[in-house]
Amino acid sequence: MTTTAESNLRRAGFLLVTIALAATQIKLQIAQWAFFLAVALWVVVNSREHRWRDVPAFMLPLLAYAGWTLISAAASARPVDGFIDSKQLLLFLMVPVVATFVRGMNATRTIDVIIAVGSASALYGIAQFNLFGFDSEANRPVGPLDHWMTYSGVLMLATGAAVARLLYVSRDWVWPAIAVPALVVALFYTLTRNAMVGLATSVSVLLAERNWRLLLALPVFGVLLLVVAPQVVTGRIQSIGDLSDPATRDRVAMLRSGVHMVQDHPLTGVGPDMVKVVYPQYRDATFAVNDINPHLHNVPMQIAAERGLPALAIWLWFVAIASRDLWRQLKRSEGYARAAAGAGVAAMVAMLVAGQFEYNFGDSEFLMLFLGLITLPWAAQQADA
Repeated sequence: MTTTAESNLRRAGFLLVTIALAATQIKLQIAQWAFFLAVALWVVVNSREHRWRDVPAFMLPLLAYAGWTLISAAASARPVDGFIDSKQLLLFLMVPVVATFVRGMNATRTIDVIIAVGSASALYGIAQFNLFGFDSEANRPVGPLDHWMTYSGVLMLATGAAVARLLYVSRDWVWPAIAVPALVVALFYTLTRNAMVGLATSVSVLLAERNWRLLLALPVFGVLLLVVAPQVVTGRIQSIGDLSDPATRDRVAMLRSGVHMVQDHPLTGVGPDMVKVVYPQYRDATFAVNDINPHLHNVPMQIAAERGLPALAIWLWFVAIASRDLWRQLKRSEGYARAAAGAGVAAMVAMLVAGQFEYNFGDSEFLMLFLGLITLPWAAQQADA
C-alpha cells in the first residue's frame, strides 16, 4: 500500500469517525453506519501497521468487561438473548478507532463538529418546547432523536465539551459562548433531572479546576434559572430527591430489587437483557410504581444485577483508569489539548453522576459519544499520522 493510499484511508477514517460522533446527536443509524465503516478502515490500516495496542490504557478493562459480559450471557437463563444483546459491546471499538484516526489537531476539529451539531440539535429542541407543545412531563422535547432521555444525555455531553472549550481556549471563544446557552436551555427543557444534576456537577468540576472563584457564578446562575425558567422546569428541579415523586420512588424500588438480584446471582448476574424478564419476581412492593422496568436506572446496580459483581469490579477499574488519565491530561496539557481533556473529564463526571439515576452506559447514542469524548484527549496528544 502506498503512502498516499494510507493517507487517504486515514483521512476517510477521520471523516467517518467525526460523522459518527456528531450523528449520535441526530440519528443512531447514521452514526452506526459511519462507525462500522470506520471500523473496517481501522482493520485495513492496522493489518499493515500492526499498531493494535496503540490505545489508551482504559481499553484493557473495557475488553475484560466485554469478556465477562459474554460469560454472563452464557450463564443466563436465555443465552441466545444475552448474546444478541451483547452486540452493543462492538461499540467499544470506538476507542481504538478514535485513537487511530483522530490524532493531534484533528481531535479539536472533531470536538468542534460535535459542539456545532449539538447546538443545532439544541435549537431544534428549544423550538419543540416553545412552538410545538413539547412542554410537559408527558410530552418532552426529543430533538431529532427518538427519546427525551437519550436526547438529554447527549446534550449533557456536548454541553460539557462546549464549556471546556470556552474555559481552556482563550481565543476563538465567541462561538462556544453562543453555543453553551442554547445547549443548557435545551437540556433543561427536556425536564430530565439526571442530566441536570450530571451537567451541574461536571461544569462545577471544570470551573473549580480552572479557577475556584468561578464557582461563585453558580449560585447566580441558579437564581437566574429559577426566576426566568418556565414553571414546569423549576418544578422538576424542586422535585429532585422528593420521595413523594413517583419516578423517584420507583428508582428506590429498583435499587432494592437490584440488591436482591445480586444476592441471588452474585457472580454472573441474571444475564444481559434479563432484568426486564425477572423484574416482576423481584419487584419491591413498598416503593415500586411500575410493574415492569427494562433496566434499574442506575449504572452500577444495573451492571451488578445484570452481569454480576465481577463485572461491576471491572467497570470500576475502567472508571478509575480512565478518570486518572483524563485528570492527568487536564493538568498537564495546554491550549486545545487541554480543552479536549476538559471535555473528557466533563463526560466522565457527567456519566458517573447522571448514571446514578439512569442507565446511560447502556444507551447506544450516549455510549458512542461518551467513549469518543474520553478517547479524544489521549488522541489529541499523539502526533498526526
